[in-house]
Amino acid sequence: MIRTILTPENQDLSIHIPESYIGRKIEVLLYAVDELNIDETRKKKKSSDFRGKLNLTDEQYTDLQNHLKDVRNEWNNDI
Repeated sequence: MIRTILTPENQDLSIHIPESYIGRKIEVLLYAVDELNIDETRKKKKSSDFRGKLNLTDEQYTDLQNHLKDVRNEWNNDI
């Protein structure tokens, strides 16, 4: 595997393919490094970031809470 970071000086970029890669499928990725850092920070969310996101009605909230109680009570049952 070959990995390198370049700073292009114009819109054209030429790469040299090693002889051992000839005839093989290769993957070429092109992205700006600073864009990748932005995407990584978006992925790092805490569970508290989702608080209140369901926008449930009172009835839906009650049904969900009852379901959760039932599921948790099943944990105490002997199998």
